[in-house]
Amino acid sequence: MCADRYIRVPIPEDPGNERKEDFEEILHAYTREEAVVEAQRCLQCAMPFCVQACPITQDCRGYIGLIAQEKFDEAAELTIRDNPLATVLCKTCYHYCEEDCIMGGRGIPIAIRHLKRAALEFGKADRMYVPGAPRNQRVAIVGGGPAGIMAAWELCLRGYGVTVFEAEPFLGGQVQTIPKYHLAGDELDLDLARFRNLDCKFVVGKKAGADFTPESLLKEGYLAVFLAIGASDPRALGIPGEHLPGVFSALQFLLAVNTGPEPFLGRKDRTIVVIGGGDVAMDAARSALRLAKDSTVLVVYRRGKDDLPAGEEEVSEGSEEGLRFLYQRAPVRIEGKGHVERLIVQATELGPPDASGRRPLTLVPNSEETILCDTVIVAAGERADLQGMPGELGLKPSRHGYPVGQHQGWMTDVEGIFAAGGKSIVYAMAAGTQAAQAIDAYISRKTGRSPTPRPDPLGGPNPPGLPSGYGGPSWHL
Repeated sequence: MCADRYIRVPIPEDPGNERKEDFEEILHAYTREEAVVEAQRCLQCAMPFCVQACPITQDCRGYIGLIAQEKFDEAAELTIRDNPLATVLCKTCYHYCEEDCIMGGRGIPIAIRHLKRAALEFGKADRMYVPGAPRNQRVAIVGGGPAGIMAAWELCLRGYGVTVFEAEPFLGGQVQTIPKYHLAGDELDLDLARFRNLDCKFVVGKKAGADFTPESLLKEGYLAVFLAIGASDPRALGIPGEHLPGVFSALQFLLAVNTGPEPFLGRKDRTIVVIGGGDVAMDAARSALRLAKDSTVLVVYRRGKDDLPAGEEEVSEGSEEGLRFLYQRAPVRIEGKGHVERLIVQATELGPPDASGRRPLTLVPNSEETILCDTVIVAAGERADLQGMPGELGLKPSRHGYPVGQHQGWMTDVEGIFAAGGKSIVYAMAAGTQAAQAIDAYISRKTGRSPTPRPDPLGGPNPPGLPSGYGGPSWHL
């Protein structure tokens, strides 16, 4: 097998009519030979646009170059040195890096995410992270999702002791809602196994606002607190009937699919409706398709096809599996006697762009339609669950629903308490890194020392540096 720079080595994928039959992984790993050939397509650009597009500045150019030389152990080492959740991300990341790959303008971008998977599967990826010299200073992190885990990793490498408090009985946050056809189930455990030697304690089943407050953690002796609570509270539609039996929020539905009990989705001759157009909506719709094989699954979105916020890959794969789409329809009410029986929608029109460039929606008079259904899954977005959080923190929800502090380094109105998050797993990880850096700087000021650069996570003598040619990020949180 030899490389044609302009043709991507096909990623092994099950056909749509087969993969919708179960929750088995639908994308499969390259062979070693395929990975080497795909890596050899990379131009090893002097200006690594792929690295600049990555929120955690993963040196993808570096591990691709090593794979091209068949140095899989070195590629795996480089990957986990940058990325403590590499096993999760090699299957779930939205691969922003590929969007900026220069080969995309000449053919098809390098399969960067899939090559990360090859590095981990064919190289030695079970190295243990090495903690920094103990400082005997502890930091509390509230939230065991990607932002909290990343911040814990950054701080432990610098010698801090960290306790992560998670409200759910499991770690991972919304990682646990990712369907198993994307993420088989043990990837997070494989990543967290590398934390074994770090001074990091995970406490599950403890909720901020109920079992403790951020201020109480400071009083217990933690020098700083990072609120990484994400956006897990589903947004309501605000329409009549949305609390009828048979109506699910998408995240709760996806979590139940993964952890049980399996949701009951009604009769075979009725349609299952998913309201929303983002990636969570696609995950919910494709999961419903697998659970109710003889039912029709209809995605209802209030804007047009070109406005769908979901990734093109998700939409394309869902269409291949049999999803149906109804565009420019807004839900106005859900009806039924004791259970969902129908959804009433109304046509929408798009007005001229406003100052932000977004086109406002208006409802078309006398355009109501009835969709017979007995299940409605709502994917209208999420926001942070701030119940029990003190108002003195001055938390402000971001556009994507997670809370952030309003001062430098995302400190809240209470000194020593920080809050941040991100719109996806890798963006949340980037927020965790920045919060950890801010916490280290804050504690350093209080104790009269200089902030600590991230040491080599694998115990080498020098802190890892950014690849040559890196000119600063092309993204922002």
